[in-house]
Amino acid sequence: MDFQTRIYRFLRPKSYSVVYPRSFVGQPLLYMSCAIASLGDGLFGFSQGIIATFQLQATFLNQFYGITISLEEMEQGTAHIPRLLPAIFIATLGIAAFFTSIASAYVLDYAGRRRSIQIGASFYLVASLIQIIATNFPVLVIGRAIQGVGAGILSSCVPVYLVEIAPADERGMFAAVEALCMGGGYALSAWAAGSFVLLVLSFVLPESPRWLIQNGFGAEALWTLADLHAAGDIEDKRTDDTCNSILDTLRLQRIRDCAQPNAIAPRWRNVFNYPRRTAIGFCVRMFSQLTGISAVLHFLPELLARTGLEIPRALFFTAVCALAYSVGPFPAIVVSDKVGRRGMLMVGSAGLAGALIFLGLMQHARGIIIGFCVYLFIHGGTWGPVPLLLSAELFPLWMRARGIAVSTASDWFFESVMLVTAPPLLRSLGGYYYLMLGGWCIISGLAVWCVSYEVKGMALEKVGTLFGDPQPPTDQLRQDDRVLLVRETGVQRGIPSKAQQVFGAGDGTEDGAEDGAEDGSEAGEIVRGRSAAGVEWTLADGIEMLGVRSTPVESLSVDSGPSTGPSCSSGTSVVESDAGEKEETPAETDGLLDEN
Repeated sequence: MDFQTRIYRFLRPKSYSVVYPRSFVGQPLLYMSCAIASLGDGLFGFSQGIIATFQLQATFLNQFYGITISLEEMEQGTAHIPRLLPAIFIATLGIAAFFTSIASAYVLDYAGRRRSIQIGASFYLVASLIQIIATNFPVLVIGRAIQGVGAGILSSCVPVYLVEIAPADERGMFAAVEALCMGGGYALSAWAAGSFVLLVLSFVLPESPRWLIQNGFGAEALWTLADLHAAGDIEDKRTDDTCNSILDTLRLQRIRDCAQPNAIAPRWRNVFNYPRRTAIGFCVRMFSQLTGISAVLHFLPELLARTGLEIPRALFFTAVCALAYSVGPFPAIVVSDKVGRRGMLMVGSAGLAGALIFLGLMQHARGIIIGFCVYLFIHGGTWGPVPLLLSAELFPLWMRARGIAVSTASDWFFESVMLVTAPPLLRSLGGYYYLMLGGWCIISGLAVWCVSYEVKGMALEKVGTLFGDPQPPTDQLRQDDRVLLVRETGVQRGIPSKAQQVFGAGDGTEDGAEDGAEDGSEAGEIVRGRSAAGVEWTLADGIEMLGVRSTPVESLSVDSGPSTGPSCSSGTSVVESDAGEKEETPAETDGLLDEN
């Protein structure tokens, strides 16, 4: 048994249960899930704000940096603070998050999106408690490193989760809500309490229906989709079409990457089958940091103090700028799904470049405060949420966890670089540092204009058409009436299913008992019937249609190499038919391995 299979069997849940109340089904459940998951970004936003404030707190510097310094010395700029200690303290989180974001691909694929949020929140809670009780610098750094582990997991998981549960025409709004929570976390103080709240509420979240399908929970995926998008009605046409599209597209993705037919996750080398998407995801997350946002957020109080403001006033105007940052996502909530990703990023690049050039030329404290407010407002609505959204949208379900891991690692790497280099560059370049950042904003806008794609309003399964991915023909999608009827019969949820409402029976009569006995179920359960189109169905048939494998969970495997899966060069490939029988079909891999 290889290493990946061991991880998979350890992390993968053996069952899926629903905790959210039935009264929330529909849009309340959808928006509640978005708000709860976005708390993960709120935690990181607060940590940025609190660390920025600590850099001007004499008591903090005295206790943890071991230097004696007065408030007057800090205001006059005559204090001598070792350069290494602040760099270690600030960059520790980014370094830990960089490595964790790569490893988070395994957690996302094997444990699921919901459990990944729980794991990340647990690390955040432990880290916050350690930093609260820390009395010396080493313990504080250990707590910040553990916080980096939680941040690495949540920064990969939350965008994927939001993208996978959101309707196609509302994904931009969901990403803006995520950015709103990050900005709100920067402006408010709720760190330790926030991680505990996120951990508790995460148990109410529904799992991503796409992850459920990928991991064999087909029936659960159908009613989760219905609960999120159709108020629990599995006969909703959009729900049925989405479920069918996920199933067929996932099968083609596995064929493309030469994976085993029952593989759960690809190998890392398969990322190179998607070079353009990987490059776009990597670059947009890189440019989101090269615009200077992390450097500004972490050092904002110090930057304002350098303009001649007294420290209490610098902290006050830091709060004012943080308020501008927190309200920036509100316009994006309204217009992001209308303007599109490319438009938002290019407008953001132009606006950020103008604001940074203004900051580089401005000499007065009032003008600098206005410049920072404008800069943070624009970033909060453009280059804050859109890169998170775009890097999660581009990759197909089969490769999404690996793709978002690479993109997120890019984000954390360049954040660490910016945080380490910002203090010496500010001392040596002064206002020209902002001009340099403005140059990066101009380059980012040109890069978006040249290589980025517009995906607004597209279903996730259709994004691949922009890159030449094979798509299942519409007339070959699995649109049998049986798919519409896969639902619990009321036994697990304690409510009548749609099938019961349509077909009746299940009333304990002799006919109902016989039907139940034939399928191995209790008397009175609805497990078979005839649809309006005259198609006979059973619960087992419908579950098989949705991809629940008849083999035990333990027999599912990860892609361990081409020796155990179908070969790309062979003339035929082995797939499972709907009836569970293996059959040979002509290889569909010709021309699929190169991304146009």
